[in-house]
Amino acid sequence: GVESGTGKHWKLIVPAAVAALALSVAGYFYFHRAAKLTDKDTIILADFTNTTGDPVFDGTLRQGMAVQLEQSPFLSLISEERILHTLSLMGQSSDARLSPELAHEVCERTASAAVLDGSIANLGSQYVLGLRAKNCRTGDILDEEQVEVARKEDVLNALTEIASKFRTRVGESLVTVEKHDTPLAEATTPSLEALKAYSMGWKVTASQGGDAAVPFFKHAVEIDPRFAAAYASLGLMYGSMGETEVGTENTRKAYELRDHASDNEKFFITAYYDGRATGNQKKAQQTCEAWAQAYPREWKPHSFLAGFIYPVLGEHEKAAEEAQKTIELAPDFGVGYALLGSNSLSLDRLGAAEDAVRRASERKIEIPLLALLRYDVAFLKGDSGGMQREVAAARGKSGAEELISDHQAFALAYTGRLQEATKMLRRSSDLAQQAAHREKAAVFETRAALWEAFYGNAPTPKPAAMAALTLAKNREVQYGAAVALAIAGDSSQAQTLTNDLERSFPEDTSVKFNYLPTVRAFLALNHGDPAKAIELLQVAVPYELGQPRSTQTAFFGALYPIYARGQAYLAARQGAEAAREFQKIVDHPGIMVGDPIGVQAHLKLGRAYTMQGDTTKAKAAYQDFLTLWKDADPDVPVLKQAKAESAKLK
Repeated sequence: GVESGTGKHWKLIVPAAVAALALSVAGYFYFHRAAKLTDKDTIILADFTNTTGDPVFDGTLRQGMAVQLEQSPFLSLISEERILHTLSLMGQSSDARLSPELAHEVCERTASAAVLDGSIANLGSQYVLGLRAKNCRTGDILDEEQVEVARKEDVLNALTEIASKFRTRVGESLVTVEKHDTPLAEATTPSLEALKAYSMGWKVTASQGGDAAVPFFKHAVEIDPRFAAAYASLGLMYGSMGETEVGTENTRKAYELRDHASDNEKFFITAYYDGRATGNQKKAQQTCEAWAQAYPREWKPHSFLAGFIYPVLGEHEKAAEEAQKTIELAPDFGVGYALLGSNSLSLDRLGAAEDAVRRASERKIEIPLLALLRYDVAFLKGDSGGMQREVAAARGKSGAEELISDHQAFALAYTGRLQEATKMLRRSSDLAQQAAHREKAAVFETRAALWEAFYGNAPTPKPAAMAALTLAKNREVQYGAAVALAIAGDSSQAQTLTNDLERSFPEDTSVKFNYLPTVRAFLALNHGDPAKAIELLQVAVPYELGQPRSTQTAFFGALYPIYARGQAYLAARQGAEAAREFQKIVDHPGIMVGDPIGVQAHLKLGRAYTMQGDTTKAKAAYQDFLTLWKDADPDVPVLKQAKAESAKLK
């Protein structure tokens, strides 16, 4: 199936001598009755031994066998990420060939039940494929299969036949084998060359990341334009790179071709299409629940629920539970720990977030998202030393340096050091444009526009917003620009962007229940109608404590409907109601982390309490803001206003 963007592929272990082991029929069937696997066992797939001299089979047969075995709800292949992690602990390079001997050692170290090794050889003008399953602990042969084919074009069908026989003989019921047994040529591609490119794409993803893998997946779909799994992989890679528009285009193509995929792959394609392309998180949730039920040993539906479905819906407790299930099913998948940590932050459980990082560290797992999590925990604890340690540790490390630089800029803006923060953003934007990552660059410009808008530098937000829209017009850039322009008073342009969002993404949960009501509320305030703004925001209530899509791809947008409602109550001179809304923001720092509305909420609370005549609480709120901004740029308008308003209370 399609593996996760951080490196999921189940790969197979199949080197084998072509000479078959001769067993009597009676002994053969007795042996198989005695040596079945269970639905708790894991297996390792080695690289196929290829003695044909034809390089098209290298890596390709292993990938094909993995696809076939991943159709099984009963079997569980050790993930490629776990194999690579184990190889690194063994002092092996990430591109080491997984020979039967090396696979056997990985099998023992991961406490797996069996290693599968396969082979392909010439026999005259024919090809002979073999597959052998061996108990890692005892060395006993669990199963041995062999098939002869006359033509190279028949090799993929032979893999299908071998995989199906293996599944039934090691203990899977005939019912599930027949139900989930799409032929390999139909589940992937009838082209060996396209499957070879696809296999190389996943191999490169594991060792070098998604950017380097894209050309291989593109080559796969050039060879076979109906290769659904390759389009799905492209959607995943581009999405992980922040290039969501081209990612969505490939995900849509995969969805259109989903009938050319295995059942497991169809679930992946459909869930990813609903979650990331249309943005319909309720449909994505239903797909993932059905997926988890059909494939109880598959971790991907749980990671989707934890990563981008339940957070959008504001179901952070459920998201944390799904992250824990991800870890249980894939204990060496680093993203599982990062998801548990980030969802713990959303629940304002800093201790649980730190515990997730510790658990990953104990397994010697390190990925950029865990470094970012450590930085965010330090930020929320006010631990500047811890933040600086993470900045220093990330320097020069691909992925981690960029992520932490992003959040470092947010932390600077949060404390009012806008010039320094904006300078960092512009540098990041320039680097992104040099790397041809226009959407990433657009996101950086959008953030700059939002900071200027929230901190009162109107009409300064407009140039940054327009620069962002010139670079890209994905839904997050349009939303961020619309918010910035609406706050700055450019209602016409903000309205145009909002209408376009509604027309382009009619199913998107974040667009319908977060983006549109928020921007329209700000527009109503521009027209002097706070009652209308409050009414428009009613639709956002069920999801307002969620992490909308923009927080996942662009790090802004959490709790914006609440902030807009607070602003509306202030405009309506309803101080108590305004204070209630801004207090919600203050009470959930782990949802926002460094978003500008977090610090703004303290200032707005001061205004709300002043409106109520509660001078004591007003003074405290203003002081909270001024303390956070003690090192702020002196000329930021909102700081001047806060100082003047605070002075009047003394």
